Amino acid sequence: MNRRTFLTTATAGAAALTAALPLASASASTRGRPASDSAPLRTWFEATYRSMTAMTTELGLTADTMDVSGTGTPVPSTQTSPTNIGCGLWSTVAAAGLGVISGSVMHRRLARTLAAVEKLERAHGFWFNWYDAYDGSVLTSWPGTGDPVRPFLSTVDNAWLVTGLKIAADADPELRPRIARLLADADWSYYYTPYDPTDPVAGPGQLRGGFWPDKPGKGEPTGHHYGALNTEPRMASYLGIADNSLPAEHYWHLFRTLLPGMGQEQEPEGSYVTIDGVQVWEGHYTYRGRKLVPTWGGSMFEALMVPLFVPEAAWSPYSWGTTHQRYVRSQIEHGLYEAKYGYWGFSPANIPEGGYREYGVDAIGMQEDGYNSLGVVTPHASFLALPYAAPEALANLTALARDFGAYDDRYGFRDSVDTANGRVSDYVLALDQGMITAALAQHLRPGLLQHPFRTGGFRSRVRPLLGKERFSI
Repeated sequence: MNRRTFLTTATAGAAALTAALPLASASASTRGRPASDSAPLRTWFEATYRSMTAMTTELGLTADTMDVSGTGTPVPSTQTSPTNIGCGLWSTVAAAGLGVISGSVMHRRLARTLAAVEKLERAHGFWFNWYDAYDGSVLTSWPGTGDPVRPFLSTVDNAWLVTGLKIAADADPELRPRIARLLADADWSYYYTPYDPTDPVAGPGQLRGGFWPDKPGKGEPTGHHYGALNTEPRMASYLGIADNSLPAEHYWHLFRTLLPGMGQEQEPEGSYVTIDGVQVWEGHYTYRGRKLVPTWGGSMFEALMVPLFVPEAAWSPYSWGTTHQRYVRSQIEHGLYEAKYGYWGFSPANIPEGGYREYGVDAIGMQEDGYNSLGVVTPHASFLALPYAAPEALANLTALARDFGAYDDRYGFRDSVDTANGRVSDYVLALDQGMITAALAQHLRPGLLQHPFRTGGFRSRVRPLLGKERFSI
């Protein structure tokens, strides 16, 4: 269920609801909350948080998945990841900030999870990709199949756990010293390959996907670096730049698009500019007449998970803010007008019939064999769109709940819906539910989870970079 492991509908649906609603601008969506949307969104938050607490074991670790199709008490999966644990942490802080739980309950839950995280085996200051959520042991065989699992230190998964820990420390001063001791060992330079102007292929100034630490020295690295800027691993880049373990120039060595002439989804337009002494290809794609910076695969979470925490649109309104807005509009138009599903919102998710795969809009991703939508809509994508198209997101979610029964008051929205055959996933996933809780917290109480990423090194080192960004859109 790991995103980084490359592995009868009502046709009026959301289109009918959306037709009567204008597209909200990013600035308008943060000035006030229409009375008509606050009540259902709060109800949805409470149900989603129930799923997160149900997925959290007695040890305090939030499991990866949970089957919610039965009538009895669902059982969380055996496995958990650093991302899942981070989602559990920030969801609890969000629940307290919205008044769903008390401050004392928040403290007890955060402290329990922190105690478990402190005991987890680590290497090179970072956490392994898979643990047993019930006893905290590192997984070396996959639950259910027994297939071997080679312990791995994932760049992006560790970024989401560090994000959750930072949010917990900000919300609960009593836990700050313990969290600070944990994070003192998380040096992002471990993943970094410095830029080599004589050989930028071998030395791209980018982060590795991760390391298998069972080899001498640093371990065995992945064969790839995270080169695309508009993807979720940029959270690791921001964290490293903010704490000074990565040089600021790393940001400029990431690709807005691949360079002209390289194999990618479309030949980009743009120009070279020099920023902070680095020559940057400020490329863009055009989709349905709209210029934007693509993601790698064309999925929603790649573009819009990071700005749940880092205020990219506020710090870079004419670059990041503009491309986020256009990315959401592109997803909407693909679902409603190009593919004519009647619904929209495409992002990696549970396959409704079982399993997991990446879904997206192929034309707005760089990968030549990119993610396809296939009519499978995932609710978390609409929640990610709230800052940029709140009325349309609300309409889409309402339609998914009404037309397919994709929502129930016990545990919130199921992970995905096949709009062609009406099949609804039996599962909720911690990562996707965690995006929903963060998006709802940001919508209902703007800035609730963002304080750690608006201050300190984020303000002094990351914000100036975003202020200099000049996407060619």
